[in-house]
Amino acid sequence: MKGFKPKSNIEERRRYIRLDSVFPVSFRLVSLDGISLLSEWSQGYTSNVSKAGICLFINNLKPELANLLDSKLVKVSLKIEIPLNKPVIKAEARIIWARQINKESNKYLIGLSYERIDPKENERIVRYAQIKRLFTPLALTIIIILFFVLVFNSYMNIRLIKGNKLLVEQLVKIIQESSLAKQRIKKISKEKQDLELKLQALEVRIKQIEDERIQYEKQLRQEEIKTTKRIQELNSLVEKLSKEKADLQEELIALQNKENAVTEELLRLDKKRSSLTLANFNKMYRWLVVHQNPRTGLVMSFEGDKDIANWAFTYDQALVAQAYTYFSDYERTRKIFNFYKKALRKDKLFFNAYYVDDGSPAEYTIHSGPNLWLGIAIIQYTYKSKDKTYLDLALEIAEAIINLQDSEGGIRGGIEVNWYSTEHNLDAYAFFNMLYKITDKAQYKQIADKILDWLVKHSYDRPNIPIKRGKGDATIATDTYAWSIAAIGPEKLLELGMNPDMILDFAEKNCLVETIFIRPEGQKVKIRGFDFAPQRHVSRLGIVSSEWTAQMILSFRIMADFYYQKQMIAKARMYESKVDEYLSELSNMIISSPSPSGQGEGCLPYASADFVDTGHGWMTPKGRDTGSLAGTAYTLFAYYNYNPLVLKD
Repeated sequence: MKGFKPKSNIEERRRYIRLDSVFPVSFRLVSLDGISLLSEWSQGYTSNVSKAGICLFINNLKPELANLLDSKLVKVSLKIEIPLNKPVIKAEARIIWARQINKESNKYLIGLSYERIDPKENERIVRYAQIKRLFTPLALTIIIILFFVLVFNSYMNIRLIKGNKLLVEQLVKIIQESSLAKQRIKKISKEKQDLELKLQALEVRIKQIEDERIQYEKQLRQEEIKTTKRIQELNSLVEKLSKEKADLQEELIALQNKENAVTEELLRLDKKRSSLTLANFNKMYRWLVVHQNPRTGLVMSFEGDKDIANWAFTYDQALVAQAYTYFSDYERTRKIFNFYKKALRKDKLFFNAYYVDDGSPAEYTIHSGPNLWLGIAIIQYTYKSKDKTYLDLALEIAEAIINLQDSEGGIRGGIEVNWYSTEHNLDAYAFFNMLYKITDKAQYKQIADKILDWLVKHSYDRPNIPIKRGKGDATIATDTYAWSIAAIGPEKLLELGMNPDMILDFAEKNCLVETIFIRPEGQKVKIRGFDFAPQRHVSRLGIVSSEWTAQMILSFRIMADFYYQKQMIAKARMYESKVDEYLSELSNMIISSPSPSGQGEGCLPYASADFVDTGHGWMTPKGRDTGSLAGTAYTLFAYYNYNPLVLKD
């Protein structure tokens, strides 16, 4: 620059803005008059910058160029590249000072003063340097703040997980205490019954003796001397028996007081259990929420089994969509349906499973049941939310399913199979009844009626086995018993000549099992619930299915409501007691979510034992702490008395 007065190296450096990072500078040496080129373009980097010039860092400087720099008989032509800015800034500068900082690699620092540079471009360099200088401490501050936020969130997350796990543990403990209290009451009731029988026997004996004494008194005149002694004996015996009766009455009163105390304790436990159960079931819904993938909208079917941890089964998505709908969480429901609007499918039907993270098919099998359940979920959402956005998707599923219906009215199991399932036809009956209710189109009612005719002919045709698993298949499947009540209803079953009480009684007698459930922490809990199939059909011990037990609980609720409407209170209460009993047993299976994202929220495993044969062609998932989407969702349905197979206002 003209009129520029050289200063000392120290003074010159103080005028620079120090940068924590560098940006590239291309340079070459030219003669002082700027005419002769003394070198090719080489690469350097800024170290510091100022409005008057820059400090240039050069690595592996050629010796001949180093000599020219040291002589200061040259000047430097520059191309300065500011990150994220274009184009490069051109400048010419003279050498103020040059210093070698490493002989082995010939590293140099060179102080340069501009002789020629566009003032606007110079301002751009300085402005970038100033912003960079301010940004570094600001970024560091933000990083520190984020670090403390992360630490705080981690601490709160650990507390949340611990609290959620404690909630589950408290519920299981209360259920166990409640169960023990009920057993004590049964024992006391038995003791009371025995005492009451003894009292009745004593009263009869006393009456007989008193009658005998009166008879002797009548004979006294005839045999006064002979009978006096006998009367005294009888009086003594009556006195003895009366004392024994008084003792028994005192014992009975004590037992009554004991029963009252235990009953009060049971009421207290039941009240606490009710509160804990509600809290845990709310947490179970949170488990469904936190596992929804924000990108695809899908929810993992099994949390814990590494082989299928990223799978979302279509049937399970239909269940969780209904759970979201029940709680009016419509935005989450729409995320699932939006996925299926775009998902890969075949002949208008969806695959049985998709990957949660990218939505690609995980299982290329196509069955009728999962598609019917997806259609049912759409109709339930449409009916409750009054939003018809996805109704066309349900109608497309209906069209594809109709193509699988035979002349008898039965729905085949899929587009590439020839077997018929009772379960799928129950799904179809419910689906087309719902479609009729929501569209008022008679064709859907006719299709549903034909399906029901098929069920009567092929599934309900054997008196000794009320419900067959499918056409020509007499295997017992617990879910067909529960879904017959839920899909057709007790009133309609009676019209068809089917006895709904006998259906549920058969399921209890054949599919109810008692087994030991080993909780993830190692605690062994005795539970009663429903197996996938009768134990005689499988070569294993009994296992409890959380989903199918919940289906049975829901069926008992339906029967209780049915008998309340008919003013048959005793029968309704009998079914209510079953609901309470089996829901309590199922609550013993609630576990804490094993994943960090699950935050210890409550969920249910698929079954009481992992990786065992269900008896229907598939195995239960691996892992004792594997959470099941279907088991958790259906247990929520049972608790809240929500029947997914019927539209209710």
